[in-house]
Amino acid sequence: MGWAGRRRIVAAVAAVGVAATVGVIAYRVLAPAEVSTPARGDYPARSVAPPGVTGRLPVAPLIVDGRLRVYAAPRQVYADQPVDGRSRRTPYWSFRRWPASLDAVVTSGTTVLTRWSDGQLVALDARTGRVAWRADGPEPAAERATRRTGTAVVWRPGGLAVSRTTDGRHVVVSSGDGEVSAVDLADGGQLWRAAVGSGCREPVGSGSGGRLLTVDDCDGPAVVEFRDAATGVVTARWRPPDAGGELTATLLGCEPDGVGCAALRTAGPGDASAQGWLLGSAEPVQAPVLDGSDTELVDGTAVSLADGVLVGRAVPGGAERWRAEVGPGRVIAVQPGRVHVLTEANELVTLDPTTGARLSGFVLDIGSDGVGWAPGDAYAADGYVVVERLRRPVDPDADDQRYYLTPEALIVAAT
Repeated sequence: MGWAGRRRIVAAVAAVGVAATVGVIAYRVLAPAEVSTPARGDYPARSVAPPGVTGRLPVAPLIVDGRLRVYAAPRQVYADQPVDGRSRRTPYWSFRRWPASLDAVVTSGTTVLTRWSDGQLVALDARTGRVAWRADGPEPAAERATRRTGTAVVWRPGGLAVSRTTDGRHVVVSSGDGEVSAVDLADGGQLWRAAVGSGCREPVGSGSGGRLLTVDDCDGPAVVEFRDAATGVVTARWRPPDAGGELTATLLGCEPDGVGCAALRTAGPGDASAQGWLLGSAEPVQAPVLDGSDTELVDGTAVSLADGVLVGRAVPGGAERWRAEVGPGRVIAVQPGRVHVLTEANELVTLDPTTGARLSGFVLDIGSDGVGWAPGDAYAADGYVVVERLRRPVDPDADDQRYYLTPEALIVAAT
């Protein structure tokens, strides 16, 4: 063989080698993958901080067990600690999937439940970050729209909820395009699947009495559909008297993690016809004390703010239990044992929902940020409150840099 022939063979072999190398690189880059980085240290102790601002964060946290902050990224869920850390820390643990994107995160006890764009549910042990179980579920009906802070994924996780059956079991319910399914929280075992109308059912969440609630407008005027959490069987379809063609529903009085909500508020367009209803095992019972669109239910008390006065009323009767002067503002969040009011001066005032006693009060300010901001989404758990800070005047169509006050747009406070 001549020199030219040998050159052609060498060139061919080199080309094959390059192609193989490129193929390996492409596979490593493009192939589905998971990266789990479990915790290396001991599970931290609960943080007990005195009332006041504790820090600021660039993304929205879920507070788990009073010990960890759990965050969502486009393709990752991760945790840091301590809860009262002044800023975001190096991850305590991390779990990443590719190419699926993270759609929703909820927590129950020390379990972090994640739902991904391919419908897969992955449960993580918050104490270690290790995968506890995984299960298949329906794919989300649409890609979730979310801003930089990720509040839509962790604080408003549509399509994923934890419910409790009448015998006390906890189940994880996921809904998507044309299907709703449930798995056991303990091990991810499949409990039931049900086909539903596509694009015409809006999941509401978990009510009391072991029932799931959905607004159904697939055929005719919208109704609230009740489904048994243990079996998936539709047990009732209910419509408020004199309701119009459109209907929205909001759950009230939920336990931590959104389980066992005690009441429901229904409304038509613009909240003009808002009505409160107590939930049980039978048909909802009207509770006018919950009619106000800004009224919250916590620890069996309806709380509402008007003309700078916060009033607590008994549920269901409506008898006044207490009133407290807090100044103009709004109730931004509630949690067991606490009602949180943010005043127009961005002072956070926390009261006991049973007695109306003032538990703490301080201005939400840190560093040189000031208080010239508007509140966005808010979240409360384990005695802490987190509030999004938006740039005034608020422009919902602005990009993130203009929309938020600072890169660390979330302010965290212990109450």
